[in-house]
Amino acid sequence: MKFEIKRERLVEGLNDVMKAVSSKTTIPILTGIKMDVSSEGMRLTGSDSDITIQTFIPAEEDGEQIIGVSQGGSIVLQAKVFGEIIRKLPTNEVEVEITGNFQTHIRSGKSEFHLIGLDAMDYPQLPDIQDDRLFSIPADLLKTINRETVFAVSSSETRPVLTGVHWVVKDGELVCVATDSHRLARRKTKLETLPEGEYSVVIPGKSLNELNKILDDTSEPVEIVMTNQQVLFKSKHILFFSRLLEGNYPDTSRLIPSEYKTEVVVNGRSLLQAIDRASLLAREERNNVVRFSTNAGNEVEVSSNSPEVGKVEEQLQAQNIEGEELKISFSAKFMMDALKAIDGQDVLIQFTGAMRPFILKSALDDSILQLILPVRTY
Repeated sequence: MKFEIKRERLVEGLNDVMKAVSSKTTIPILTGIKMDVSSEGMRLTGSDSDITIQTFIPAEEDGEQIIGVSQGGSIVLQAKVFGEIIRKLPTNEVEVEITGNFQTHIRSGKSEFHLIGLDAMDYPQLPDIQDDRLFSIPADLLKTINRETVFAVSSSETRPVLTGVHWVVKDGELVCVATDSHRLARRKTKLETLPEGEYSVVIPGKSLNELNKILDDTSEPVEIVMTNQQVLFKSKHILFFSRLLEGNYPDTSRLIPSEYKTEVVVNGRSLLQAIDRASLLAREERNNVVRFSTNAGNEVEVSSNSPEVGKVEEQLQAQNIEGEELKISFSAKFMMDALKAIDGQDVLIQFTGAMRPFILKSALDDSILQLILPVRTY
C-alpha cells in the first residue's frame, strides 16, 4: 500500500474520527484508527464500541487532487501516535508506504517515521444498517435540538436509560426528552421527511455531545437511520454510529402538569443574569438554592442567603403576572441551564404551587419545554 496525501485534509479527517477513540477500551485494536485506501479515496474509522465514526476523504475534489494512490490497501495505526505525527510533519505533502509485516513509513519533507501497524482484518466490522427508518434534519437544527436537551440527562449510572435522550418519532414530529428525575427538557420538531409508523430510541447523551462537535453549522441535511440496537447519522463525508441504550424509558408525559395557579412572563436573559448573580452567594452551600417570589405590581424577586456569606435580593420587572402570589426555591444551576436552552427569548413560567414541579417555555412557541422540581427550604 502506498499513497500521497495533503496533510491538512488528513489532519481534519483524523480530528473527526479521534473523537470516537478511547484509551480505556477493553479491545486493544480499538486504540487504533483503521485506514482503507482505494483509487476513490481514503476511509478513516475510529471506534470505542459505543460510538463509531467513519470519515471519507475523496481522491479529488473540485478538480484538485487530494490523494495520489499508487497502491490501495488497509491498515490499523495507533491513533494517538499517528495523529500527533501527522499534525507535526514539516510540509503539507505526506507520503505513506506500508511494506511487509505492516511496517509503515511516513515521509514528509526531510522527516521520516517508521511505525508498526496492525492487521486491518482484526478490526471490528461496521454495523450493518438497513435504511427503512430514515429521515433527515438540517445539521444546524439537529445541533440546536441536542443543545436544548442533552444537558438534562442523568450523569449517574444507577439508571442507565436516563443517561440518554429519548427520541420518539410519531405523527409527523420528532419529540426529544431528557430527564435526570430532578428536571426535564423536551423539544418538539415538525419534520418534512418522516418515515411511516412510530418508533422510539434512547440515544446516549455522550454520543449526541460528540456528534455536535463534528457537525457543521450549515443547513446541509443529516440523514438519520434508526434500528433496534444502533442509530446512524450520515452527513456529507461522515458516518456516525452510536449504540442505543436498552431498557424502557419512563413515561414522562404524566409529569407535566396541565393546570397552573401562577403564570409569569419575564425576559429570559435578564432572569438568567439575576439568577447568576444570586447564585454567587448560594455557591458556598452544597445545593446552590435561589428563592423566587412574585410581588404586587408585576415584579418578581430573586434572592438568596447564605448564613456565613451574606444575602442578595434583586427585583425584576415582569411583563405579566397572573394568578396567586408565590414563593418558591429551586436549584440555580437547573434554572440557568433551562433558561440557556430557551436562549434569550421572553419566557413563560407556569407554577402550580411551592412544592410542585414548574414549567418554563418560550412565550412565542411551544417547541421547547423545561420542567424543574423545586427544593424544600424551611
